[in-house]
Amino acid sequence: MNNTSQYHVPTVLSIAGFDGSGGAGIQADTKTISALGCYAMNVLTALPVQNTQGVKNIFDIPAQAIREQLDCIFEDTYPDSIKIGMVHSTALVEIIAEKLESYTGPIVFDPVMVSTSGHKLINDDTISAIKSLLFPLATLITPNMDEVAVLAGQPITTLDDMEKVSDQILDLGCQAALLKGGHLKSETLTTLLIQKDQPVRYYESARVDTKNTHGSGCTLSSAIASYLAQGFDLPSATQQGLAYVNQAIIAGKDLTIGKGNGPLNHFFNPQKLITYEMD
Repeated sequence: MNNTSQYHVPTVLSIAGFDGSGGAGIQADTKTISALGCYAMNVLTALPVQNTQGVKNIFDIPAQAIREQLDCIFEDTYPDSIKIGMVHSTALVEIIAEKLESYTGPIVFDPVMVSTSGHKLINDDTISAIKSLLFPLATLITPNMDEVAVLAGQPITTLDDMEKVSDQILDLGCQAALLKGGHLKSETLTTLLIQKDQPVRYYESARVDTKNTHGSGCTLSSAIASYLAQGFDLPSATQQGLAYVNQAIIAGKDLTIGKGNGPLNHFFNPQKLITYEMD
């Protein structure tokens, strides 16, 4: 008789692009998920050529390859939560939406739409497809202020601006949105969690004096997905995720990695793999 215990671990699937410099994309996702004690899986959506100084080029991954990656993961290991990052074409939006339509776990979608320099990374047709097909599937979307501006169709530069468009963002079809205040011109950064029929929740942190914030959006969405996989409710997962990112920025603020905007220190306090004994 085999008396060896069997264990389940919280699994998180990252559907995102590549970053060879290791600070963003699926590399940041995998580091974050692992550092928080969960098991990371990946579906690659794009192959950007980038480093800490910026994106040099983006190579497409064939649509069929993405479809088969998703099928392969789901037939073997059903993820406890999903994080979606870079989705840069209408075809990819349609494939991902089709494959996740029957998924029953939480989905955190970081709508990567605007580069650090302020340039749109995807065209208007893809943005429309994201709104109509992916937002309704998302438990949470996590746009920064530039992306909120694209979604709202107006400039967003202050906390007051974000508050005024909160209903408009929820009307796009998502269950909840985290309007990130990292680009605010203030020493206190305020992020809003807005949910249908719920009061707005405010999360504040002090600005950290560093240029090492490359991949912070990827890291935050992955952290929230990791805490959701562990069973936290959305406000708690958000609070824990924001705290993790803030601490990772502080822990990496004096590092010199590359010539541009360096990465966070994802492993400032790595957790052991979480295990739950199975019946």
